[in-house]
Amino acid sequence: MGIDQATAAAIRDFITAQQPAMTAMLAELVRVPSDNPPGDCAPHAERAAALLQALGFEVERHPVPDDLVKANGMISCTNLIVRKKFGDGPVVALNAHGDVVAPGEGWSVDPYGAAIRDGVMYGRGVAVSKSDFVTYAYALLALEKLGAKLNGTVELHLTYDEEAGGAIGPQWLLEQGISKPDYAFSAGFSYAITTAHNGCLHLEVIVNGKSAHAARPDTGHDALEAATRILTALYNYRATLDRIRSQVEGITAPTLVVGLIRGGINTNVVPDRVSFRLDRRLIPEENPETVETGLRNLIATAAGGQPGIAVTVNRIMLARPFGKVDGVDRLIDILRHNASAVMGQPVGTEGIPLYTDARHYSAAGVKTVLYGAGPRNLLEANGHRADEKLVLSDLYKATEVVARTLYELLS
Repeated sequence: MGIDQATAAAIRDFITAQQPAMTAMLAELVRVPSDNPPGDCAPHAERAAALLQALGFEVERHPVPDDLVKANGMISCTNLIVRKKFGDGPVVALNAHGDVVAPGEGWSVDPYGAAIRDGVMYGRGVAVSKSDFVTYAYALLALEKLGAKLNGTVELHLTYDEEAGGAIGPQWLLEQGISKPDYAFSAGFSYAITTAHNGCLHLEVIVNGKSAHAARPDTGHDALEAATRILTALYNYRATLDRIRSQVEGITAPTLVVGLIRGGINTNVVPDRVSFRLDRRLIPEENPETVETGLRNLIATAAGGQPGIAVTVNRIMLARPFGKVDGVDRLIDILRHNASAVMGQPVGTEGIPLYTDARHYSAAGVKTVLYGAGPRNLLEANGHRADEKLVLSDLYKATEVVARTLYELLS
């Protein structure tokens, strides 16, 4: 197994010559805000489409119906697809998302300025994952430049709702039959090849009681007191989660966080309603339905026996864990030896304690990995934090790795 030296050299020479253009394209993508929320992402999709068309690609625009966009808490969403058929054979999708989290505070540079210092570009989305718009586009350009006989099709899937869950991005494209890939790369952010990641369950707990004047609390039913009992049970449960260990390298144990809480009327009024939302991370070995049932039972037990108290539990989101699909090992092997050759060091596989759009491809039976431009780990990139950054040489290396892997996979 391996790519011949002449082809590898041709790919490297092309990408080396294109480095200034790759840097300029990434800067343009960073300069167009695409924060989600609020999720008004169609303008970024238009800019990305124009940049891709300038590279000679035909770009399909797939606007998501407004009712679905609003149901997913967004304002606008247009997904982009570029298709290049080299011949009969497998379809390989390269998926990156253009929506990003809001910049937040603490930046030393303009988060939309695409500033470059010492070979490092700074900006929101520069690593997660606007960089892989460039990685995947130029990897495909490198294949076209080779002019070699290949068997299969490469598609770019550039989507805009990863930060909202991916239901109207990759999941929608697959469910609508707009694409039917055999293999998929999802945007990455480390040297290693990601083959598994956590899932995530978001639940909203609403505790209803009865208000009363603080001078006569006995005439009401205190929703906050009831919520406190539920929270205590949840935190006691959280303390047990460290005993559940994943066998996937890079993933440790499940977690639970209560991230939002609201309630009360005034200081002198018994609270009649309290709501909170919890985030339960699922390791790949866990069954999401079993976990959710257990949490619902725990909440019901903690709330039981409190007069005048009613509790409702709503599922806000379920992102299933991502793991290997049968047949993906060939893709992993090809990717691993090419990454090791380009990076000049052994590259292995890992799991990550996050959730990504990759799960939508694997859930559809697509042989999927996460790989793209990034440092040795997400923390080095300041992903989702101030001063998000990307070492530009990592962008060029990742593009070379993806191009070599595509060539070998389709040869």
